[in-house]
Amino acid sequence: MSYLALLDYAAVLIFALTGALVASRQQLDIVGFAFLACLTAVGGGTLRDVLLDRNPVFWMGNPNYILIACAAALLVFFTAHLVESRYRWLLWLDSFALAVAVPAGVSAAMAMSQTQVIVVLMGMVTGCMGGLMRDVVVGEVPLVLKQGELYVSAAFAGALGAVIARLFTNDPLVVLGICAALTWALRAGSLAFGWRLPVYHARPPHN
Repeated sequence: MSYLALLDYAAVLIFALTGALVASRQQLDIVGFAFLACLTAVGGGTLRDVLLDRNPVFWMGNPNYILIACAAALLVFFTAHLVESRYRWLLWLDSFALAVAVPAGVSAAMAMSQTQVIVVLMGMVTGCMGGLMRDVVVGEVPLVLKQGELYVSAAFAGALGAVIARLFTNDPLVVLGICAALTWALRAGSLAFGWRLPVYHARPPHN
């Protein structure tokens, strides 16, 4: 099994769990759980494959990804009530999913010999778009746009780190490992230590 397939499996599973946790907070039925889990799990990878013109799209070529997402939804449906703080679990699971999905996007673009700019963008798309779709569908402010938090910026830094690492080594474990570690370190730092980017503050116009 390729590194890309392993990363896609891991991203699908973890993102599906976050989608199902959001469904539990919205008190949806089992179909709603499965829908949100699948949307979150494959949303970013689907957009990546469409943009890269990868045929077939990863989950259409291997429907096991959808089965994994549905199994995750079923698991959360019957166990979410046991979790003390579902939102806290959501945030941390999402951070791990981001750290897996960004390398998956980077790996897919590199495998197709895309330019460095496209590699970075595909890492960001794969990491961010599934969660963005999830939050928009349920009417919440997307985590990717939370004020000042390191999310898109973490994905950008991780993907950029992979591109820079690729200049020095072709070992995929090193390149993708640096990508994952950098992405997660920044996202986790934002959650645990409050790392933030400066935000815009409106000022009255000068006469």
